Amino acid sequence: MKIDELCINTIRFLAVDAVEKARSGHPGMPMGDAAMAYVLWDRFLKHNPRNPQWPNRDRFILSAGHGSMLLYGLLYLTGYPLSLREIKNFRQWGSKTPGHPEYDPETGVETTTGPLGQGFATGVGMAIAERYLREYFNRPGFPIVDYNIYALCSDGDLMEGVSSEAASLAGHLKLGKLVYLYSDNRITIEGSTDLTFTEDVAARFTAYGWHVQRVDGNDLKGVEQAIRRARRERRRPSLIIARTRIAFGSPNKEGTAESHGAPLGEEEVKRTKELAGWPLSPRFTVPPRVLDHMRKAVDRGRAAEARWKERLRGFAKRHPELYRRWREFISGELPRGWDEGLPEFGPADGPVATRSASGEVLNVLADRVHNLIGGSADLAPSNNTYLKNYPDFGVKKKGRNLHFGVREHAMAAALNGMALSGGIIPYGGTFLVFSDYMRPSMRLAAMMKQHVIYVFTHDSIGLGEDGPTHQPVEQLNSLRAMPGFTEIRPADANETREAWKIALQRRGGPVALVLTRQKLPVLDRVRYAPAERISRGGYVLADTEGMPEVILLASGSEVHIALSAYERLTGEGVRARVVNMASFRLFDEQPSRYRDSVLPPGVEARVAVEAGSSLGWYRYVGSGGAVIGIDRFGASAPYQVLYERFGLTAANVVRTVRRLLRQRGSR
Repeated sequence: MKIDELCINTIRFLAVDAVEKARSGHPGMPMGDAAMAYVLWDRFLKHNPRNPQWPNRDRFILSAGHGSMLLYGLLYLTGYPLSLREIKNFRQWGSKTPGHPEYDPETGVETTTGPLGQGFATGVGMAIAERYLREYFNRPGFPIVDYNIYALCSDGDLMEGVSSEAASLAGHLKLGKLVYLYSDNRITIEGSTDLTFTEDVAARFTAYGWHVQRVDGNDLKGVEQAIRRARRERRRPSLIIARTRIAFGSPNKEGTAESHGAPLGEEEVKRTKELAGWPLSPRFTVPPRVLDHMRKAVDRGRAAEARWKERLRGFAKRHPELYRRWREFISGELPRGWDEGLPEFGPADGPVATRSASGEVLNVLADRVHNLIGGSADLAPSNNTYLKNYPDFGVKKKGRNLHFGVREHAMAAALNGMALSGGIIPYGGTFLVFSDYMRPSMRLAAMMKQHVIYVFTHDSIGLGEDGPTHQPVEQLNSLRAMPGFTEIRPADANETREAWKIALQRRGGPVALVLTRQKLPVLDRVRYAPAERISRGGYVLADTEGMPEVILLASGSEVHIALSAYERLTGEGVRARVVNMASFRLFDEQPSRYRDSVLPPGVEARVAVEAGSSLGWYRYVGSGGAVIGIDRFGASAPYQVLYERFGLTAANVVRTVRRLLRQRGSR
């Protein structure tokens, strides 16, 4: 058996055996796509299995994440730190081979995939990052950033709407470093794609501005030539439509939906191996010739990285200041003095919308943090996300303003790709209510612990006349419920500045700044606690002498309502405390001693006020407290009228406090 065929069959049967042993999984796609994946990894992919995080490596995304054993087999065979034991432990507790690929830079898994379309769109973000870094750093004779982004996609990937958004954006931006292999096996879980997917994919992607080719996915020479042509195409992203057969080589399951998401079965595995001339036992056979051949990737990778390091040393000598910045970008360190002299706001300046304060702070930060890039989903004038001193991405070199268009989902997925690339701190803006469009990608950002910043403005019914379709009610608490996701809802302009500082320094997950459309008074920090305390998530903003009788909790714009109520209650002799709960996540991370000092367990009279769903606040007010929120959709009216109608007023807070205190017999 020729070495190419031997390698391809090894990949196929590792997948077959792993799925069979696990008694679950997706054998069909790895069997059908092994040939073209092998060509890509054997002939083209620039990578170093001994250093999976080499900055100038090519990126490979298995967008069709259900075929995860294809990726695991390739990683193991080419020498990544993923053992055959892990292959045998496929889909089991604690293994490095979960059912769908989960981001693991140590073993070479570039991104979490599985929700279809996500990998496709994430790759677009990676290509954006590559272009920005290339334009920022490369100098004549020193191409220190020069890599491709490859992905393997399925019919399901192309059906998902996020891939349409991302493909349109990629074509518009002319992201020529994208090379996607589309496995056109024409099978989904329910059967033939003729059931639902009869469009002309080639025409569609040509219309998007992509370079499109067709090839037989089992024609090694044809696949190789197609990839070579795609790599030469630098002005358009490339889609290679490869006609494949799901469960290739299986006498009874090839080309059928049965092989998509279930083991072939013992008898079918036996017949498939016999037809391929493959040993029936032991399972997980890896011929020594295959390992010898595929592990050559280690030597190739070491040599490629060594040449790059030599080039980098020359770059450092010729451009020392730029090299210093390169190290800064790649390490994730913020430049010295990045947070000095940021905008400060005073009560005398008058009310300021937190979205406006955010824009001011962002523009100052951008001058100092050069890898902070991003944009908005066609809402930059409203989100205040535009960097005034920098050109648009894709128009001039080193452009930092991304126009994502009305494509919130693609924006969120692209932000993930930018963050995963390393060296970039991405941000993206839209209205809070439209975070619903972004949720699958934000969830993956949290799962992968990526440093992504979201700028969500128009955060409540405070946006007024646009009405309930644009007024978020449940969104904020929905984000709070997401593991690893940090939300910050500042109460004034100075807290917005501090929120940006937190967002830039925080690692281990995404951060959302939740900002107002309407103007808010700037709090007098001589009278009230310093804005810096927002870093604790929740803090005592206004207090009384001794132990309070009642605690008022609020976030964002409603903090001012709580303060007004506090002034009235204090005037009546009620010992009240105001707690600014700007971030549930940050507050919950504080030591219990601190949390108890802010919310003393003995004080049961608590009232929370927020222009959104009451769900979530009861963890802080307890069963004896009260929440003044909005548990229905909003309405179209001036925001002052809405706040009055929904009871989001100081007078209603005071009434609620009095009722609670009467119930306890203390007033």
